[in-house]
Amino acid sequence: MAPVFAASVVRWQRTHGRSELPWQNTRDPYRVWLSEVMLQQTQVSTVLGYFDRFLLRFPTVAELAAAGEDEVFGLWSGLGYYSRARNMHRCAQEVMVRFGGAFPRRSEDLESLPGIGRSTAAAIAAFCFGERVAILDGNVKRVLTRVLGFGADLSSSASERALWGMATELLPAASERGAIESYTQGLMDLGATVCTPRKPNCLLCPVNDICVARREGAPEAYPVKTRKLKRSSQSLWLLQANDEAGRSWLEKRPARGVWAGLYCLPVFDSHAALLEALSPSLRAIARDGAPFLHVLTHKDLHLHPVQVESDSTAAMPGEGQWLALHEWEGLGLPAPVRKLLEARSHPTPDAA
Repeated sequence: MAPVFAASVVRWQRTHGRSELPWQNTRDPYRVWLSEVMLQQTQVSTVLGYFDRFLLRFPTVAELAAAGEDEVFGLWSGLGYYSRARNMHRCAQEVMVRFGGAFPRRSEDLESLPGIGRSTAAAIAAFCFGERVAILDGNVKRVLTRVLGFGADLSSSASERALWGMATELLPAASERGAIESYTQGLMDLGATVCTPRKPNCLLCPVNDICVARREGAPEAYPVKTRKLKRSSQSLWLLQANDEAGRSWLEKRPARGVWAGLYCLPVFDSHAALLEALSPSLRAIARDGAPFLHVLTHKDLHLHPVQVESDSTAAMPGEGQWLALHEWEGLGLPAPVRKLLEARSHPTPDAA
């Protein structure tokens, strides 16, 4: 099965696969790595603009490594999952220190860098250095489990290891020039455009004649993953203070916890705690804004803004600072905080 499968994927990719994305058709590991990090849990359409802006500001790994974390977070702002940006910055710095500014060529060495897992390391090594190594991101897992009829539960590490082994066995032979690059891209493209999670277009699939899931008539039954992370919820109160010049009071979050390392409105665990942190004069004029829900991957945040119009000389809680629009809009901010600040700075006619 392996030679037929690999040849079919390579042939399909070269004819029908995607080739217009800015991180394709390059052997530059910096660009491939940047795209791989950004594409984790994020759609291609969203990543395109961010990818271009990052390259414009940081055209090389050396320039990214030399940047301050605040600037990196500012450019990342809106992509979410800020741990990716933090690890990306650390990774760039380690590439400079440990590898002299050049990404290592082997997937094993790439995997030792912050934020680079086994599949991302394999993608960089395959695309940039032609290493014959398997990837196994979400799209590829879906393609392979359906084609193979692999029904083991991928929430089990043993099952995942078994699928890694099968993915390696299906790789094209090392003798064909450029095959590993086309094969790797082809698997990604199949999962993204044909073998989709819902209503896969099996008629257009180049391996439909050997696909077990299609033969069974149940492609959506794969992959199997039963264990789900339990969702939690948390209520937070945000102090939205503005001074007479229209500036907002912001502070940098601790290195751990929700919105770690980002600039943010002061956060409190209760309405009472927020009021207690204010002086009596500010407490008297504080008013509750409309609460709203912000959904994270595994947690629902119930956010309660409390608004205060203050004189800039008034004592404010925490170790923050007054920042004007042109100062905070380029910082890394949690998405719901940015939404609140932008609504205050650019009110709609109804809100005004």
